[in-house]
Amino acid sequence: MNLVDVDDLTQTQLHAVLERAAENKAVGTESAPLADQTLAMIFEKPSTRTRISFETGMTQLGGHAIFLGPDDIQLGHGEPIKDTARAMSRYVDFIMARMFDHADVVELAEFATVPVINGLTDDAHPCQTLADLLTIRQQFGTFDVDVAWVGDGNNVCQSLVLGAAMTDIDLTVATPEGYEIDDGVRKRAAGLDGTPTETNDPEAAVEGADVIYTDVWVSMGEEQKRAQKLRDFDGFGLTESMVGDRTVMHCLPAHRGEEITDDILEGDNAIVWDQAENRLHAQNGLLVWLDELDDERIV
Repeated sequence: MNLVDVDDLTQTQLHAVLERAAENKAVGTESAPLADQTLAMIFEKPSTRTRISFETGMTQLGGHAIFLGPDDIQLGHGEPIKDTARAMSRYVDFIMARMFDHADVVELAEFATVPVINGLTDDAHPCQTLADLLTIRQQFGTFDVDVAWVGDGNNVCQSLVLGAAMTDIDLTVATPEGYEIDDGVRKRAAGLDGTPTETNDPEAAVEGADVIYTDVWVSMGEEQKRAQKLRDFDGFGLTESMVGDRTVMHCLPAHRGEEITDDILEGDNAIVWDQAENRLHAQNGLLVWLDELDDERIV
């Protein structure tokens, strides 16, 4: 089984992964469930949290992680993705790929014979959504929570839309015109009976919200769009007057002074560091769950 996006899991499976993650966080890993197993980590895009959390996680679980940057393997230098997938599957037990084009991870998963985990693409970030859901559950003890997304309808937002639909979180998405979520994501959420409320008014979005969530406006690879996006997102930055006493989430890295002020990020209402830590626990839960699923199939 692969995790190319969060709705590759059923709702039951999603809750099982989150439960495993919560257990591992609460009691630690006393045994080595992934002893002698290897995770290959393919990085087209650099990352702080993704690399450290996956590499540390595999160590905690008794396994090993291999970092594979753009200059470390033949992928992108003439070898087709399907060939890399099939060869790599003969060496490792899991593949995590952090890539630009979502179709590349889809192809990698199609031809690999070991689980492929999407560490981020331009369309989706399911590992972040697992961490977000774990964080919300631990903060509130329930998924009966109103969340307002304020910012770009980007990869993080789109995976969150699906994760919210699968857990019955009441989600409102506020974006500037032209930056809404994709129609395909909207339809998939509707199929899960969880279509988000959408608006172009950030002030309206946060009314009644328990949590306000934002992300950078200018993502990696969009530097040439920076000036235009800063104009388009005027009024969408989280300020003290907008946030009030609500809980604040941000997947990091943050551009302080743009989508969020320094005071809010450093304030008592921000749970961004819990989010960051929970990348480790959520991914550990996913890896162990995938391994147990594979063992069940072998038996």
